[in-house]
Order: sequence, then structure tokens, then C-alpha cells
Amino acid sequence: MRNRKVTFIVQAAVIAALYVVLTMLANALGLASHTIQVRFSEALCILPVFTVAAVPGLWIGCVIANLLTGAILWDVIFGSLATLIAALVTYKLREHNFLCTLPPVIANMIVVPFVLRYGYGIPPVYVKGVDVTIPFHALTVGIGEVISVCVLGSILLRILKKYRSTIFRNE
Repeated sequence: MRNRKVTFIVQAAVIAALYVVLTMLANALGLASHTIQVRFSEALCILPVFTVAAVPGLWIGCVIANLLTGAILWDVIFGSLATLIAALVTYKLREHNFLCTLPPVIANMIVVPFVLRYGYGIPPVYVKGVDVTIPFHALTVGIGEVISVCVLGSILLRILKKYRSTIFRNE
């Protein structure tokens, strides 16, 4: 018989480690920390569908990945909180195949534009004299999240459902 606490900790740790490694890979390719961020690690944001251990795993992985990629303190704090909130909502939506991919997209579209603008000081974007910086970055962050979570995450979701009983036995 498996010890549930040990299984929970191991699953969370493995998910955190995978998040960090995949973020570092995307960062090495120049995809993890710009206006359009395509972090391969964000595909893992569907894992709360399978295990609640993914919630702290994703959050801790995001904190570590942001620290290792040189993010500013505001990005580490608020970007990681966005991931934590998204993971919790994804867990609540675990019975809904497509809806479970949306919380990370929405959370990052709300939080990251403000971090980019006010934390990193990215210059404002004007269209016909109107400051559209936040909506512009919400759109670009959303594009990256849709690619990472809705496309790659959905593929991962479909693959992992086949092996659910083997990989996530206690859930």
C-alpha cells in the first residue's frame, strides 16, 4: 500500500522539476520571458485535472523557474500567484476537458500585462493616441498561453488520460 502523503509530495516535486526544466528550455530558445511567452512548461497547467498535487507543484515550479530566468521580484510574486490561482481553478474544473485549459490563460492575461508594464517598465503602446499597453500585452500574453496551454496542454491531457490509472493511481 502506498503512503498518500509521500505520493503527494513526490508528484508535486516531479511536477515542479518538470516545470522548471521546460521553462529553462523555452528560455534558452528565447521563448519564456518576452511579450509573447510560449513556455512549454505551461502545458503542465492541465495536470490538476489528474492530481491535486499539481497545484503546489506548478506554483513551486513557477517560483523557481522565475527566479532562475532572472525575473524581477514582482514577476516572481504575481506571476507565481497567477499560476497558483489558475491551478486551483483548473482543479475545480477538472471534469471539463476544454474549460480546464482556460484558467491559466485568463489568469496570465490579467496579471502578466501589469507586471510587464509596471514591473519591467515596458514602454507604453499607443494606437491613435490612446494608451493600449495593458490590452495589447493581454492579447500577446494570451496568444502565448493559448499555444502553451490550450494547444500543447490539450495534447498532453489527451495522452495522459490514457495512462491516468497508471500514473495517478491515488486520485
